[in-house]
Amino acid sequence: MDTKHQPYTGVYDKTEEEEKKLILREYRALLRSLKPDIKKGDKAMLRHAFQMAADSHKDTRRKSGEPYILHPIAVARIVVEEIGLGVTSAVCALLHDTVEDTEISLEDIGREFNNSIAKIIDGLTKISNVVDMKADTSIQAENFRKILLTLAEDPRVILIKLADRLHNMRTLDSMSRDKQLKIASETTYIYSPLAHRLGLYEIKSEMEDLALKFTQPDIYMDIVRGLKETQRERTRYINEFIKPIKEELTNQGFDFGIYGRPKAIHSIWNKMRNKHVTFEEVYDIFAIRVILRSPPEQEKADCWKVYSIITNFYHPNPERLRDWISVPKGNGYEALHTTVMGHGGRWVEVQIRTERMNEIAEKGLAAHWKYKEGTPSPQESKLDSFLEHLREVLANPNTDTLDFIQDFKLDLFTEEIYVYTPKGDMRVLPKGATALDFAFDIHTQLGARCIGAKVNYRLVPLSHKLNSGDQVEVITSSKQHPSEDWLQFVVTAKARSGVKNYLKENKRKTAEEGKAVLKRKLEAMNTSLSQHNVNELMHYFKKPSPLDLYYAVAVGNVDLAELKTFSVYGDKLQHPSKEIRHDTKELADEEILKQKHGKGAELIIFGESSDKILYKLAQCCQPIPGDDVFGFVTSGEGLKIHRTDCPNAARLLANYGHRVVKTKWAKNKEISFLTGVRITGLDDVGVIQKITNIISGELRLNMRSMSIDSKDGIFEGTIMVYVHDREELNVFCNRLGALEGITKIERIDNTEG
Repeated sequence: MDTKHQPYTGVYDKTEEEEKKLILREYRALLRSLKPDIKKGDKAMLRHAFQMAADSHKDTRRKSGEPYILHPIAVARIVVEEIGLGVTSAVCALLHDTVEDTEISLEDIGREFNNSIAKIIDGLTKISNVVDMKADTSIQAENFRKILLTLAEDPRVILIKLADRLHNMRTLDSMSRDKQLKIASETTYIYSPLAHRLGLYEIKSEMEDLALKFTQPDIYMDIVRGLKETQRERTRYINEFIKPIKEELTNQGFDFGIYGRPKAIHSIWNKMRNKHVTFEEVYDIFAIRVILRSPPEQEKADCWKVYSIITNFYHPNPERLRDWISVPKGNGYEALHTTVMGHGGRWVEVQIRTERMNEIAEKGLAAHWKYKEGTPSPQESKLDSFLEHLREVLANPNTDTLDFIQDFKLDLFTEEIYVYTPKGDMRVLPKGATALDFAFDIHTQLGARCIGAKVNYRLVPLSHKLNSGDQVEVITSSKQHPSEDWLQFVVTAKARSGVKNYLKENKRKTAEEGKAVLKRKLEAMNTSLSQHNVNELMHYFKKPSPLDLYYAVAVGNVDLAELKTFSVYGDKLQHPSKEIRHDTKELADEEILKQKHGKGAELIIFGESSDKILYKLAQCCQPIPGDDVFGFVTSGEGLKIHRTDCPNAARLLANYGHRVVKTKWAKNKEISFLTGVRITGLDDVGVIQKITNIISGELRLNMRSMSIDSKDGIFEGTIMVYVHDREELNVFCNRLGALEGITKIERIDNTEG
């Protein structure tokens, strides 16, 4: 078994001699991987980098107990073996933590190696060291912004960072539970979408699988178990399916490999969640991959010939044909995908690609971009334009980091459409993009002045959604300006951030007028526009920032006559209600954080400490005892308890890790919690009576409501009951599931209403 994929076992007991042998073995494995790329002098440079890293980290150990140097070596191996980078990147991976964690400076790196290596190390260090923080900005969001900035400067920085994150995910078992949640959520929130955008599908899949393992271990283990139990049957089915294809391809003289492999665990979970089906009901748990060894000039024709052969044996689903050979994806991915009806009435996904296409799919285009001889291919120039677009957006100092990350993520994962300018130049946009998105994609100023467009010579409004193949001509006016309504229909990060920046700049100009008005009013009261006074007024008028306060004053949304209710002590404003504010049940963020029982301790809810800290159960996921949960310090609403699989969990954990409080349930059978299930089944006589018998008769649960709707022989309904914990809910669901005719049971997240 490949050592780099072996999971961390949680037990570390090696002697010093064994450690030295292990470090040397890993380093030699790295050298073997680099053998084809090593030129004169490279071996000495690698040896020097390894020695420098080993010496600087010699007194440091990882949380698992291993010598720290094993981490940079592992990152270097991922960079070389799984991403396909060369010697320079391997040297940078070996040294990636030295400037941040040890006495070595960037000048030392530049002196000992070269400026190119020092520049990449600088980029990697910048990602980790966040400076110049604004008070209202999330630390992690600012971190992500820095990551994207370095990606725009030199893609090798982000590729090494992705390798670093992948190795951290592979060894996450040794971290504390709250760190696991934070790191796993950050990974799915930004790192796996980035890996996807850069074409690193294998890395993206593994990151998502590992994140699921730590955020929802029960679901992860259920799917792993399901895959293991169905492996023999799956192998038999795949062998039968590919047998006639294999024979025909051999007869026609193709040089090929054909494989069947299970889909990623996270991908299976997505299907189960989105389609509300069980593991057994996910029909396409595996995909067949045909990989051809074809000369470049024959690639396209060969792939279509193979498609023709496969569809001679199995009927294709015309809705599921994806041709990424004629028009590759924005990240360079090329393949033919089709879904065909196999024997036994099962749909099977088939992917057809050549060896060259497969390498791009496995290792990502960015790995080969600009570090190889010759001119860039059209796909490589697509990546160039993606990075150029990234630089443009990030260059604007007014870009709100959290907003940008949210919008940028939408661009990373969305399916693409291909549209054309009047001159026939192709532009790649996300599915659902509008005429206005197209205008912003060409140039921000063009977007800001856009009043409409002609699509295929027909006049359409700004909000018109484009389809692949559309030819678009933008119509502008010098009198046009972006408006808030535009945010309702633009979908690309570039358009959204262009509109928001314009609105923010406009708001800032208006706010300046409001600030001057407020300053005059306060001076008339013999006080000033000090930080304290602005904070008092923000709190009183319920405005989140000084900008919002000044803007509200300028447009007349706050009544300045209410300033008469304030008193002035010295130079400070104070409102009479101030004295009683701390007697209310709302606790300030700082107070809650102070009440945490020291670093690393857990908050026990419904236990001894519950009287010390006030908290609420989040409405978005309604946790009950037994659910895996975390506490989150909100602004103004105190502490809220969320499930780790809450729809909002990844965003909160990824962007605001510093506000997360480790939380666990105390055993308490006295309190019951409202929860709900959605149930589907065959509308049979007496089914309602059977359900109520289980609730009231067998399990003696307190039911709040039940609503059932029947149509065409199928009923759907929701049942709201009070349970003591997750175990009781599971028993309830299992009993309902055992009833004849019940086809589906799922928990409802939001129980409001």
